[in-house]
Amino acid sequence: MATRQRESSITSCSSASSCDADDEGVRGTCEDASLCKRFAVSIGYWHDPYIQHFVRLSKERKAPEINRGYFARVHGVSQLIKAFLRKTECHCQIINLGAGMDTTFWRLKDEDLLPSKYFEVDFPMIVTRKLHSIKCKPPLSSPILELHSEDTLQMDGHILDSKRYAVIGADLRDLSELEEKLKKCNMNTQLPTLLIAECVLVYMTPEQSANLLKWAASSFEAAMFINYEQVKGSTGELDSLHNPSVPVSFFFFSFPFPFPFFSFSFFSLPEFHSYCPGWSAMARSWLSATSTSQVQAIPLPQPSK
Repeated sequence: MATRQRESSITSCSSASSCDADDEGVRGTCEDASLCKRFAVSIGYWHDPYIQHFVRLSKERKAPEINRGYFARVHGVSQLIKAFLRKTECHCQIINLGAGMDTTFWRLKDEDLLPSKYFEVDFPMIVTRKLHSIKCKPPLSSPILELHSEDTLQMDGHILDSKRYAVIGADLRDLSELEEKLKKCNMNTQLPTLLIAECVLVYMTPEQSANLLKWAASSFEAAMFINYEQVKGSTGELDSLHNPSVPVSFFFFSFPFPFPFFSFSFFSLPEFHSYCPGWSAMARSWLSATSTSQVQAIPLPQPSK
């Protein structure tokens, strides 16, 4: 009996250690993505005066494929966000899942396109780092304070809550904690809601990512979801999605590069439940149709040399 208990304990510890290592790897992708965006911005792919306050400029030059990939990602997500904001006349909320060092809130404010409230969620460790930058750097904190009617902001190590902007440290696999923290920051389930996940679901198990989407589908009266993920495939044809829990919907486009494909999907969450049971066959048929008839070309900028 004691031997079985020790074996069970060892197995449990080994499993926990493996999970911690996996989570550390996922957290590391935040730094990688931020460095790549900072470099692309520095050579003129797009304008972002805020990314410099979150990440240093890498001395290592990034390959053109990397710069173009991030440009397509940033531009594509931005266009979809703005379309949603204009459709709702900004009377909506946005929830960015796994936001990392994303600067969308500040850029939308500059364009006078802020939703009623903008939420960001990520691992507590990443949120702590982001909040430190916000607290210490006026170009980041001042726009938040300008919109905040109260004298003080609610800010601790893992959360910032203001009138129009909130940053929350939470694990997306723990949906009860996620919902509790969002509600404490005045998430409004009655408002039209746009959820964003960029390279997030692929790092979760199919069950975990499906549960997250089901939670979103059942929590809001009207919601849309922008998803950007790695997918498997060859140059001529996409064979299968890396994460089979992600449905393909009426809006889909991909960017073929020498490395594994990335794709956008934009779908109505109430439709998600109907996709789940027979996802594979439906997704492939929709993918085949959209990938040939609805691919959108994004003109690339001419970066400085």
